[in-house]
Amino acid sequence: MDRAIEAALQPGGFISYGAGSSFVSGLEEVRNEVEKMISVDAARATVLYETFIAGCYEKAEEIDGSSGEFGMFVESLFCGWARARVAAGADRDETARTLFAWMDEDTYGFCHQLEREAVKAFDKEGLAAFERQVRARFDETPAQENDRAYVRRRKGEVLRAIYAQQGDVAAYVALCEKTELSPADSLAVATMLKTRRKPDEALAWVERGLSLEKKHPHGSMAGHDLAKLKRELLTKLGRGGDALEEAWAEFHEHPSTYSYEELMRFVPKAERAAWHTKAMEEAEHGDLSSVIELWLKTKEIERLVARLRKATDAEIEDLSHYTTEPAAKRLAKDHADVAAKVYRALGMRILKAKKSKYYYAALSNFEEAKHCYRRAGFEAQWDALVAEVRKEHQRKLGFMDGFEKLVAGRGPSQEPSFLERARGRWPKRGDS
Repeated sequence: MDRAIEAALQPGGFISYGAGSSFVSGLEEVRNEVEKMISVDAARATVLYETFIAGCYEKAEEIDGSSGEFGMFVESLFCGWARARVAAGADRDETARTLFAWMDEDTYGFCHQLEREAVKAFDKEGLAAFERQVRARFDETPAQENDRAYVRRRKGEVLRAIYAQQGDVAAYVALCEKTELSPADSLAVATMLKTRRKPDEALAWVERGLSLEKKHPHGSMAGHDLAKLKRELLTKLGRGGDALEEAWAEFHEHPSTYSYEELMRFVPKAERAAWHTKAMEEAEHGDLSSVIELWLKTKEIERLVARLRKATDAEIEDLSHYTTEPAAKRLAKDHADVAAKVYRALGMRILKAKKSKYYYAALSNFEEAKHCYRRAGFEAQWDALVAEVRKEHQRKLGFMDGFEKLVAGRGPSQEPSFLERARGRWPKRGDS
């Protein structure tokens, strides 16, 4: 196993960004073998985890730091190490001290927010030991010292994760009173109270969190979860009508596939058709990106077609291809003129962004646009597109060669595929 760990880490070899995913996959295979040993020889597994973690820190200077996969992998090793220590019956206080020492001297950021997963690896006694270690250091850091503010805040975050895992509402709330209450804190407390089957108290904390959320100019990650939890609690308290009002208010403000599905969760079965119509009419005023996905999902094709016909080319070009490409494919058969408009935007978006490595995709988009224009009888629009591309992008030589072939009638779909070209190199049977 030591040799396998060393081989997987490829000491001395630099791992570029593009090779990072494959590199981490190899590490995960070895980690999985170490994990299997926990049930067989937990003490040996603990040592192997320690070796693996140390090796990762040694490797850190030889890997492109822009990829987060390696950091997430190292986090998984720390959690595995904690589980192995628990299984081996190791001293809980020593485990907590060691883990906190790694977190406190985190040179490469591998332990950033490690506590969120690490607390799940401890048993009850281990979690209590971890809380003692962190609490002692938290209390030693005065709140008034500005230069230590981050240190105290960081320890507070670890304590929050511990108390949430323990389900200790009183300790969590007391900590918030010493620091600062956030929407995420309100969500954590409300979730614990919901688990304890105290929906009234949980709802009060949700309301408190939503009030705090309004003070954040750009909102927070907890905002959606708070709103969702509020609707669930209202339903539990027999206030289904209020839950429906909350869901409608969210859909009204942000029509999307998510808010539509949330809305329909609270609509009585007999009223779904009427509410669906109401929601689709309301979505007419929504953001183009969101309503494209929504109308595709709900098969409101005529609404989608009407909205795209009114949209400008620039509006469609601003949208991600993840949004527009499914729409173009869906509309190509029965609404070729609109599909052509969307395919045109897909291609122009790539050209205007000068993304040369995606020029092949732009050519494919323009080929689809050409077919759709002709199917719709819009030859003049295709000619106008050709003229625009020639005028505005003539210097993109890597693209224009393929584009002129497309205009002449030989698009990407007519070119032999990679495998077809490869097979052409193989001698035919019977050749001398």
